[in-house]
Amino acid sequence: MASSLAWHETASRINQFYRLTKPRVVSLIVFTAVIGMFLAVPGAVPLDVLFFGTVGIALVAGAAAALNCLVEQKMDAVMARTKGRPLPQGKVSVPETTFFLLIVGGLGLFILHHWVNELTMWLTLGTFVGYAIIYTVILKPLTPQNIVIGGASGAMPPVLGWTAVTGEIASDALLLFLIIFAWTPPHFWALALYRKNEYASIGMPMLPVTHGDQFTRLHVLLYTVILCIVTTLPYITQMSGLIYLVSSILLNGIFMYYAIEIYRNYSDQLAREAFRYSILYLALLFVALLVDHYFFF
Repeated sequence: MASSLAWHETASRINQFYRLTKPRVVSLIVFTAVIGMFLAVPGAVPLDVLFFGTVGIALVAGAAAALNCLVEQKMDAVMARTKGRPLPQGKVSVPETTFFLLIVGGLGLFILHHWVNELTMWLTLGTFVGYAIIYTVILKPLTPQNIVIGGASGAMPPVLGWTAVTGEIASDALLLFLIIFAWTPPHFWALALYRKNEYASIGMPMLPVTHGDQFTRLHVLLYTVILCIVTTLPYITQMSGLIYLVSSILLNGIFMYYAIEIYRNYSDQLAREAFRYSILYLALLFVALLVDHYFFF
């Protein structure tokens, strides 16, 4: 009985540290990084690079998420979306979180340096600094354009995957970066619209708070148009073929529908649906790139 209780407590503690890494966010990061690996080569990705590259990138991304939780713990305690996180709930302490993120992040960088390549390690470290320091600490509380500028860090995973395999940055990898960079503002501002009051309550200068709903809704529409244009570039540059083109047109059509409706007939429910779809959109877009890569016609 005692051993069962001890195991339950240990498992619960492990789960709290796991939650610090924001696993749902990290899973999308890792997914796009892995797709970047496969798109970088005409055939199969070497298994050692696939394994160590994925693990290293995932660990550093998890460490960045934990640092984000550490920096924003007081704000997280106020917002309904985040008040259940481990730090606001007191399930883990500040020293524990600090030690955890240093060990996890350091291990990830060591893996990338030792078993992948130096370029990927340095780019991953730069991505960590960009997200956890420049975006979270500096940009987020300073400017309503935080997500536009800080989106560069979030757009790096496919580039990291690409360099993990090839050891260099190619123009096609930068196209993948550009797609996620253009996707980030309409994705995040859909969330910010229906969470506006929460951001206002903590003094966070998100676009709906500083410039109002109408301005933000217009920018969701404009950035969605930009996204639709950007996502045609892989076909135009002959990085991909008809499978990707048809898929992107269909996916963009749905995204444009949501953007237009948000602009014309806004509701919180519609913004929630658009936010959820934007996650599915990015995943399916990268799946289309992968399928097209191996079944090009």
